[in-house]
Amino acid sequence: MSLGYDADRYKLLAFILSAGLSGLAGSLKSLVFQLASLTDIQWTMSGEVVLMTLVGGLGTILGPVVGAFFLTAMQHYLAQLGSWVTVVQGVIFVFCVLVFRRGIVGVIASYAEGRRKGLRETEAAATADKPLARTAAAPGAR
Repeated sequence: MSLGYDADRYKLLAFILSAGLSGLAGSLKSLVFQLASLTDIQWTMSGEVVLMTLVGGLGTILGPVVGAFFLTAMQHYLAQLGSWVTVVQGVIFVFCVLVFRRGIVGVIASYAEGRRKGLRETEAAATADKPLARTAAAPGAR
């Protein structure tokens, strides 16, 4: 138990869910391509999934999606480099880990939060500088 939650139960649930979704993805792939081969099961495939997650951002649903889009687009546009695509991906991965520690989505979220915080502080300072408006007295009152 951790903080009142049965952590082992949630780990088992996450494992079952990921195994079920992986099985569904594999079966759909074999139906679409009408071929079930072992050529796609390499360590590079799991490495790409980790790379997509780290580049996009951990801890969010949107992060791995953005990372997958970014990595797939990068592979498409860098396909002309041939086998050097892996080297370029490695360099970009190292750059993203060093510069964008929270991933692309994390950096965008912290930037947006900083902008919102700055706007709130600016509004608070602007209202603090204004003199208080006097309220109109009711007729007959002094």
